Amino acid sequence: MKKNEINEMSAEQLQRKVGELSEELFNLRLQKSISQLQNTAKLGKTRRDRARVLTRISQLQAAD
Repeated sequence: MKKNEINEMSAEQLQRKVGELSEELFNLRLQKSISQLQNTAKLGKTRRDRARVLTRISQLQAAD
């Protein structure tokens, strides 16, 4: 997910995206623990995307 995409999202969309990414991260961790995860790089990418979205939410809250 690119920074521009995140910046264009509303606060409500960002909250939904955090939920989606958290769920995906949980599923990836589960797959990793039972050795079914093929692309381990996806775990790090998802974690970073979630952090970017959370950072943007914090920025929006600080601006209010």
